[in-house]
Amino acid sequence: MMNRRAALRTLALSAGAAAMARGQVLAAATAAGVVPATAPPATAPPAGPFTLPPLPYPYDALEPHLDAQTMQIHHDKHHAAYVANLNKAVAGKADLEKKTVEELLRGLDSLPGDITTAIRNQGGGHANHSLLWPSLKRDGARSPTGELAEAIGKAFGSFAAFQDKFNAAAMGVFGSGWGWLVSGERGVLALTSLPNQDSPISHGQVPLLGIDVWEHAYYLKFQNRRVEYVAEFAKVVDWDVISARYRDARKG
Repeated sequence: MMNRRAALRTLALSAGAAAMARGQVLAAATAAGVVPATAPPATAPPAGPFTLPPLPYPYDALEPHLDAQTMQIHHDKHHAAYVANLNKAVAGKADLEKKTVEELLRGLDSLPGDITTAIRNQGGGHANHSLLWPSLKRDGARSPTGELAEAIGKAFGSFAAFQDKFNAAAMGVFGSGWGWLVSGERGVLALTSLPNQDSPISHGQVPLLGIDVWEHAYYLKFQNRRVEYVAEFAKVVDWDVISARYRDARKG
């Protein structure tokens, strides 16, 4: 008669074999096109005045530079959490529920003290990521045009020099944060690094391009190799979008 230990061992082996078989079937189905390689759309966060914008492309659209699994988790989990927590922060405050996230971030000093940090962190996370997603495209414009091209040449000497300095700003963030290209007074360009989810909007600047250097933005593919992530990120920036933002900022 089989003793208890042997029975448990047999059960465990059977379960492992079944799981392996299921994995093999799923992999084969995916390869054959029966199962889509990308995950289904994200579940909407709790109701409130702020909503999670849909990712404007499939999860794998930026492969091989930025991987599909990271994009899915980054958008569906991290960004969704910022939206949900921002809704919680303004819940029951009718005057704040009517404001845009940009208005909230511009007026941090006028907010009730008990929610200022939440708005800075959660509202900043929502605004920063909402700007990030449409900034990226695998086959987008590889360099700026028009007014932005001229402004970058004036501020940094050349686009190549700008790219080096932008990458340095991203690498210079200690811990979690963002590197930014921003437009200030009279359209003057500048580079800045901000910690956590702080937004340039709270500093009176117009964010044009941000690179997220929180580890959740790159760790699955690049582990601790931030320099590789920063280099790959540059290959999927759509400069037509960034150039249009600058034109809009100049118009006021």
